[in-house]
Amino acid sequence: MTTTSATSPGTSPGTGTGTGAGPSTGATARPSALNLSRTTATATRVLRQLRHDPRTIAMMILIPCVMLFLLRYVFDGSPRTFDSIGASLLGIFPLITMFLVTSIATLRERTSGTLERLLAMPLGKGDLIAGYALAFGALAIIQSVLATGLAVWFLGLDVIGSPWLLLLVALLDALLGTALGLFVSAFASSEFQAVQFMPAVIFPQLLLCGLFTPRSNMHPVLEAISDVLPMSYAVDGMNEVLKHTDMTATFIRDVLIVAGCALLVLTLGAATLRRRTA
Repeated sequence: MTTTSATSPGTSPGTGTGTGAGPSTGATARPSALNLSRTTATATRVLRQLRHDPRTIAMMILIPCVMLFLLRYVFDGSPRTFDSIGASLLGIFPLITMFLVTSIATLRERTSGTLERLLAMPLGKGDLIAGYALAFGALAIIQSVLATGLAVWFLGLDVIGSPWLLLLVALLDALLGTALGLFVSAFASSEFQAVQFMPAVIFPQLLLCGLFTPRSNMHPVLEAISDVLPMSYAVDGMNEVLKHTDMTATFIRDVLIVAGCALLVLTLGAATLRRRTA
């Protein structure tokens, strides 16, 4: 009579037999693979939030165009100078802008508690990172199209190759900036710290990418470092379009390296993603 109390409803779920209910339930099980519906739902939510933040949208889309416009007329008396560096900066400006906006926006999700609530749902870290990348990638497409169109057809950037190849590199650069922003946001505890990552992550690449001097003219140690930095290949890809009419093997290599770096950084971002900021 009293022996039945050992299997009463108050017993821990892990001690029951025959029910099949282990310690983990559907509410706590983590998805093991990317899911298209979860990823697109995350991207839709991010875009819906961005729609109510016109300043962020304006920063992402318009600032690269404004910077290219200023650069063109800074060198108004020397248009060849704009031709020589304008293509490189067409890729660098979107990368920097997307890095800043993405890192701050992702960190804001964590500090507001939104990220913790999302990860309490059946939503994997990969789904979350891929959703953010998809949402910001859509804005990166708009940004790259506007910046490339402005540089080539309005500001008169003289390129020998196809403007579509220029657009491809600009888009990949913007996606790389998005990936880097998502990655570094995991290591910042405030928006100020997220901005502080820019000198550490972006400025060294900016100095070593070959924008100011050919990388072959650098000190051998710095040249070796520049060989492993993705921005170097972004600038090289732009210069290939600037100098060659056809798609070269070097251009294909540069594009694949930039795309591969973006994918690698997104993977690292999913692995290092935390629910909340310490």
